Amino acid sequence: MILYCATTNAGKLREFRLTLRDGVTVETRPGLETMAASEETGTSFEENAIQKARYYSAGLAGYLFAEDSGLEVEALGGAPGIYSARFAGPGATDEDNNRLLLERMQGARDRRARYVCVAALARDGELAGTFRGEVEGTIVEEPRGSNGFGYDPLFYYEPFGCTFGETEAARKIEVSHRTQAVRAMLDALRKSASR
Repeated sequence: MILYCATTNAGKLREFRLTLRDGVTVETRPGLETMAASEETGTSFEENAIQKARYYSAGLAGYLFAEDSGLEVEALGGAPGIYSARFAGPGATDEDNNRLLLERMQGARDRRARYVCVAALARDGELAGTFRGEVEGTIVEEPRGSNGFGYDPLFYYEPFGCTFGETEAARKIEVSHRTQAVRAMLDALRKSASR
């Protein structure tokens, strides 16, 4: 089974391919690089994922999934949330975003945070479903580890006793928010196909 994905983010694509093995091939949507970017005008991960899935799946034979994901920090009222990738502004790097997050967290006693992912599955512009995954952690006071991407060097996961940045990719994938969302999506797709 081929599932098309609406991302050019190499880190996300690698995670999806490691997660969705068992007879599933994850491919970037053909022509994605030349398409105008989908608007992300939603106020939630779900709304943005749905917008992207409908837009990028239009005219495509087969299923496509799009996701919206990010980090919600309790002390920041859920920020950066849907703005996680551009927290420090348009064109921000992971390092820029991490630096700003640490600045905003200075003196914060409550360091609880969660990664959230909502995957939306669509076919030719029609939504087939949405699937959510979350993983709880805390924000450390300085980056630790060079694995992963995004906020991984700041996201401490208690069961592993380290940040996601210090965790091997295969181990992180076992528990990640993206894994939870896309595995739920795949389960639903397989159940639907077997009816």
